[in-house]
Parts: sequence; C-alpha cells; structure tokens
Amino acid sequence: MRKRFTPSPAIIAGMLFSIVLLSVSGCGGKGASQSTEPGWVKRGSGAFLDKDQKSFYGVGAIVGVKNKPLARTAADNRARAEISKMFETYSASLMRDYAASTTSGSFEATSEEQSIEQTIKTFSATTLSGVVIIDHWSDPVDGIFYSLARLDLARFSENINKAKELNAAVRDFVRQNADQAFDKLEAEENKRR
Repeated sequence: MRKRFTPSPAIIAGMLFSIVLLSVSGCGGKGASQSTEPGWVKRGSGAFLDKDQKSFYGVGAIVGVKNKPLARTAADNRARAEISKMFETYSASLMRDYAASTTSGSFEATSEEQSIEQTIKTFSATTLSGVVIIDHWSDPVDGIFYSLARLDLARFSENINKAKELNAAVRDFVRQNADQAFDKLEAEENKRR
C-alpha cells in the first residue's frame, strides 16, 4: 500500500509564491510602460479644470529623433501648437463631384463615368502668451518623447489686458470668447468620455 503524500503549508506557500512570481514576470513587454505612462499622455490635449482653475493643455510628441535636445524642442513646439489649434484653426474644404451617363438610342449600350475629389487644408497661426511647458516623459519601450504645455486661462486673460498692440475691440472680443472657447472644448471632451 502506498503512502499518500501531503505537502506541508510551507511547501504550498512556496508553490503559490512561484506561481505568482511567474505570472507577474510574464506580464512584461510592451504593457510594462503603460503602467508608468502619465495620465496626461493618455488624456491628450484639451480644456480641463485644474483645482477649479480653467486651463488649456497641449500634448506634443515626437518619435525617431535620437538627438535628445532636438526631440525635446520639437515635442515642446508641438505641444504649444496643440494649444494654438484650440483657439484658431482655418480649415478650407473643396469637393468636386462629376458624374456622366451616356446611352445609345437602343438603351442597351451605356457608358458611365464619375470622378469625386476632396481636398481639405487646415492652417493654424496664433500668438499665445503665457504657454508654459510643465512636464516631459519618454516612453522606454517605443522611444516616443512627450511634452505637456499649459495655458492658464486667468494668465491668458491678464496677458490680453497687457497687450498694447491689440486694439480695444479685439481685446474685448478675445476676452469674452476665451471663456466660451473653454466651455465648448470642455463640452466636447465630456462627449468623448
């Protein structure tokens, strides 16, 4: 008759520890960087409330640039450009649609042709004062370098007041519409969530 083996609690604990260790080490790879990815990278650009303070955030990214100072500068500029796009973007669209059908007298032989073309051009050029780069992050897996730019709405309004080159009508228009622009962007962000 065989004697049945019953493992001790220490052996069972050791086996469980080994299983947990193997399952945790198996979770490496690309998913590992996602746990360290800052929330602002996932959230992206937009208008957000930050401690009851309205702010615009822009996230810029660059990949494939080995020169780190150049990558930082490019990502910083792209982050600033993201904020600029929230304020003023010119977009023009052209669509051309052509269709023709030719039928012979017997209605049996027809010739049809069509051509559809669409062209979209987007341009943004804005001078914003008060945009500050507040954070950077580099993804260790794929090498993407990220920059986070912030424009505080209160600071932006102060800078508008100080701007001497703007005439009073433009300054008042910008001040009145800054809050509306924030509210519209915030509503759009809420729709996407």
